[in-house]
Amino acid sequence: MPCAESVGGGAPGPPGPPGAAATGARRSAAPLLAVCTGYFMVILDVTIINVAVPVVGRDLSASLTGIQWITDGYTLVFAGFLMTGGALGDRLGNRRVFCAGVALFTLSSAACAFAPHASFLVAARLVEGLGAALIVPGSLALLQEAYPAPAARARAFGLWGSMAGIAASAGPLLGGLLVSTVGWRWVFLINLPVGVACLALTLRYVASSPRQSERALDWPAQCAVVAAVALLTAALNEAGRRGWSDPAVLAGLGLAVAAVAAFVTRERFARSPALPLRLLRSRAMSGAAVIGLLFNFGFYGMVFTASLDFQHQRGFSALKTGLALFPAVAVTTFASVLSGRLTRRTGDRPLVISGMLLGALGLAGWAATGPESAYALLVAPMMATGFGTSFALTGSTATVMGAAPPAYAGAASALFNTTRQIGSATGVALGGSLLATGGDYGSGLRTSMAIGAFAYLTAAALAWLCVPGRAETGTH
Repeated sequence: MPCAESVGGGAPGPPGPPGAAATGARRSAAPLLAVCTGYFMVILDVTIINVAVPVVGRDLSASLTGIQWITDGYTLVFAGFLMTGGALGDRLGNRRVFCAGVALFTLSSAACAFAPHASFLVAARLVEGLGAALIVPGSLALLQEAYPAPAARARAFGLWGSMAGIAASAGPLLGGLLVSTVGWRWVFLINLPVGVACLALTLRYVASSPRQSERALDWPAQCAVVAAVALLTAALNEAGRRGWSDPAVLAGLGLAVAAVAAFVTRERFARSPALPLRLLRSRAMSGAAVIGLLFNFGFYGMVFTASLDFQHQRGFSALKTGLALFPAVAVTTFASVLSGRLTRRTGDRPLVISGMLLGALGLAGWAATGPESAYALLVAPMMATGFGTSFALTGSTATVMGAAPPAYAGAASALFNTTRQIGSATGVALGGSLLATGGDYGSGLRTSMAIGAFAYLTAAALAWLCVPGRAETGTH
């Protein structure tokens, strides 16, 4: 019997032998474990490198530009090729592309670990970003295939979403531990056993995915998406360093807009579009994608600015900063599990709205504190923001995936994750600009938190308009 049938939740069969239920439960959890392991590995690599970069630069005699590319190169390729990864998954089968991504990511991590010089490390990081772009779109599509029952799917999406918050906040903590004990190369070596385990679990427990081999890849559209996202991400990264009025930043933003226009024009006339415009006109899909952009903007903007505040203003070490951020991530798993269970009773809309309102309350609470506020006063706002973001992620993910036909599951997942990456990059860039140019560091920090709170309130209003209610989704 294929794995997809064993985890699906269809009609019950005849009683099995003793222990069959326990075995079924293990098999039911195995696809979730496989997919979440791969996703966790990808997001961890975004943040774990930040603590190691100064040591890497000294060890490999890297220039400032080389150090920047060690971090930014991965993010640029990852964000730029997400739509291509989703299209390949739909055409070739999501499991096949997911496994290829895990293998590529693992091998390139090994190359990073044994890099003899900075240029080699940068090249390996670019390949690692490509592997990540193949992993992430397929992860959501595989969960949708493995858990067709709405309640099981909601729980799976919730736990998948919590992996991002856990990995993002655990990265600095784990990176600090590894760099201070066994060396920076273990920041990459740690991916090897995780990648091998993920690949073995996926091949053993995740069923083969359907293929849409008759659908040609729309390469002009894919190139336009890569250009748009790469240019936008690069411009946002540079805005944090150069300022928003810098000619290079403005040129990057302008070219990104031109690439988006080229993509829309191409998709309007393409015989086999990468992402049909009728899907983008879906209020549920486009609205939930924008909600994902807004809450990533708020959450990762908070994590970035809080990290700078803890290290530069309060004198925390990298390890102590990771511990200080831990309350924000500790609640995410609980929030995702709770929202996955509640969605059967309430539907997605109330959960997304309440999560966004709680996130707004958390950041507004931080913005209201004084410039020399004690760390203890910031714990509750951080926890509220982390809880609210994770609480809303389950419903917004389910909304995007539910609005897409099965043949475009990979493309829908890629769209959602692309908008979230753009939100993260924008939040980090804006937070960095406010801290660097505000004159008063504390005022810049509070302004950043206030803008993040407004983003959460905007997401709550969008959820009211765009996320289907219980009656519309038919959730039981």
